[in-house]
Amino acid sequence: MIIAVIVIVAVVVLGAALLTLRARGRHGGPDLKRRFGPEYERTVARHDGDTQAAERELAERVERHGGLRERPLEPAERERYADRWTAVQERFVDAPREAVAEADRLLAEVAGVRGYPDGGRYEEQLAALSVHHADHVDGYRRVHRVARDGAVTGADGSGAGTEELRTALVDARALFDDLIDTGGTAGRDRTHAHAGAASGGTDGTRPHAWSFSKSHPKES
Repeated sequence: MIIAVIVIVAVVVLGAALLTLRARGRHGGPDLKRRFGPEYERTVARHDGDTQAAERELAERVERHGGLRERPLEPAERERYADRWTAVQERFVDAPREAVAEADRLLAEVAGVRGYPDGGRYEEQLAALSVHHADHVDGYRRVHRVARDGAVTGADGSGAGTEELRTALVDARALFDDLIDTGGTAGRDRTHAHAGAASGGTDGTRPHAWSFSKSHPKES
């Protein structure tokens, strides 16, 4: 009788485990795709198309960082960081590489202040950001890579490619906006600011020193 009971319990436990695994198999992929969006596809590509390996990595990120709660920024903090980013944009006109490096440091600092792993642990910080800001985290990845590599080969093969630096900085701006926007109106205001900057205008309150025209000469 004892043996029979043990066998029955083992069968029940095994059956429950199989059902759980099947449920994860049915829902894990779609859930992860919805949560990570473009980051899901990038992770699959990095694993050479191995979906299961990519999903294991993404699931591990959620397990490690899904419970992270971002610390809200005070209005004065948001304004200070916004001013620093504006200074980065202004600096880009004369010193693109230095501006990109400063943007990389500023993103790492703001993320750390919001409660993410500090910038000294870039990979861990990036993984945590990907869980909560999946749509824009690749901008941080790109600007960090450019800042780390220093010189980027331009289209003519000479020196730094200003257009690549510009693109990296523009992409990083989206994550920066996410990180300093702890309210609702700030994000809407910056949406109008982006529209103004793209046309060489202003946001109505703070002039933009760059329009990022493609005719901008490349850095020598």
